[in-house]
Order: sequence, then C-alpha cells, then structure tokens
Amino acid sequence: MPSPVPEMLWAAADPHEVLRDRFGHVDGASVVTWLRDVLRTHWQVEVVHCSRLVLSDANALAWVSTRDRGTLVAKWCVAPARTPRLRTVADLTAWLDRRGLPVSAPLLADDGQLLVEVDGALVGLQREVEGDLLDVTDARQVVEAGRTVARLHTALAAYDGGVPGPHETRTLRERLTAWLAHAPPHLLPRHLDALRHRLAKAPTDEPERQVVHGDVRAANLLVRGGRVVAVLDLEEARHDHAVVELARSAVLLGTRFRGWGPVPAPVRAGYVAAYDGGRARSEVERGWWPALELWQALAMVPAGDDPTGWGAAVEELLRDG
Repeated sequence: MPSPVPEMLWAAADPHEVLRDRFGHVDGASVVTWLRDVLRTHWQVEVVHCSRLVLSDANALAWVSTRDRGTLVAKWCVAPARTPRLRTVADLTAWLDRRGLPVSAPLLADDGQLLVEVDGALVGLQREVEGDLLDVTDARQVVEAGRTVARLHTALAAYDGGVPGPHETRTLRERLTAWLAHAPPHLLPRHLDALRHRLAKAPTDEPERQVVHGDVRAANLLVRGGRVVAVLDLEEARHDHAVVELARSAVLLGTRFRGWGPVPAPVRAGYVAAYDGGRARSEVERGWWPALELWQALAMVPAGDDPTGWGAAVEELLRDG
C-alpha cells in the first residue's frame, strides 16, 4: 500500500526536507509507522491507511482510514512552547462542540486528555469533516458564513475559560492611531487621510471585547450542501472586539492559502448583512464600521506589484463609502 507523499500547506519549501528536519521522519512510511503506534496506544485506534500528509510550520496533519472508526485526522505540533496555548484551544473547541457549534472537536484519548505528548510532539485526533472550502462566488454560502460567524461570536461572548494571549488592551482609537503613525510607506497619503477622517468621525464609546476566532476566512470554513459544517483552526483565538474580527473577515473572506485577493463589495455586504441577521451589531459597532473596514483593507495592500487588486479594492471602498 503506497505511503503518503508529504505536501506543504502554503509555504514555498521542500516538504521532504521539512518532514526530515522539523518532524524527524525520513519519509511518509516513517510517519505512518509512528502514527499507527501513537493512535493504537493512546486512542485504541487501528490505522489501516494514511491517504494524505500536510505540513505547515511546526504542524502536521494526516488523514487516516481506520479499522472501525472511519476516517480520522491526526494533527501534531513539534513546537513545545505552543503546548499551553494548544491545550487551551482544544478546551475551547470542545466547549463550542458541546454547544452545537460546527467545529472539528478533538477526540478524548484513553487517559481523558484532548491532546497527548508523544516523542516531543503534541498530538490530537479528530473526525474528518467532509466539505469544501467556502466559495465566495456562491451567494448562499456567503450568507451561511455570515450567519455562522454570528452564532460563533454569540457563543464566544459567554466563554469564561482561559485563552492565552494575545490580549488586546488598547482602545480602538489607540490602535488605529498607532497604526497610522507607523503605516507602511507604500500606502497612498490620500488613503491614509481617508482613514484619519473616518477615525475622527468614529464614536467615543468603545465596543465590548470578547473571545474571537482570530482567523475567519474561506480557508477555515468548510461547506457541504450549502451549509457551513465546520469552522476550522481556532489556534489564533484571542480577546478582541468582535466587530474588528467581522471587519477583517469581511475583507479577507475569500482568502485561502495562495494568491490572496479581495472579494467584491456585494460579497462583503451580503456577508455582513447575514451576520447582522444573527447578531446585530450595536450602534457603537456600526459607528466604528467605516474606519475598521478601511483599516483592514489598507492593511492588505502590498508594496510593489499588486496582482490580485487590493489597491483597487480600497479605491472601490472609498467610492462606495
């Protein structure tokens, strides 16, 4: 039976070298042998076949078919400094799962842990969620994404568990003022002036902070049958303003792994309207929206070539706003 060929999720690196140098395996066969032992020992799972092996930074993902538990996904991290955060994120994901949110929850190991430490790696196991990444050209999927993020934010507002940093403690005005003071030099002065104008008109009141996902975009939203079946990757979860995450996700909604580009204005509008239908933004959040949306769009404009049109998206936003 063929062994999986390692692949990189997004980085431009040789996956075979990464597998050897970061993860300590000479090839896919070595990974399968190791996984068989780990999953049998800690989850009583018998691995039959490993169909895919994906590497990203210090993380690895492997899709395994099992003798009696269907297809599972093993994920492990080889950066020990991240262990406390990853354990907290696992607790958060399990909490959301118990409340009916569409997340890919970790399966309990035999000792009751959500993650186990083996050979210098922190390993978790979850069920495969079948679906495709969000397609922003499908208006129905965009609406479902907005509704799902609204549900997620509503649930996370009640979460009282720990989420290790980063905790944003500055006010929105302080954050935007600091960003403008150190704005990338390639940004157009008139664009920055437009943001200053919007900031001056923003409310004096501050939106409330809460736990947020941290990275809502197409790459982390799985859809099947027109419904969002999984919100993936809560590893960037943090305390922030929900409306900041909404603005960032509206701008980055179409982002996958390569060739990032902006979504058209109607897509952003449809996404935000669907969000408001599930968790209506407060008057203060709406007052901050013009500044936040422009801020997030400006942050994506690259220096030099702009093949996917972030600068044009800023121009469109200014014309419409």
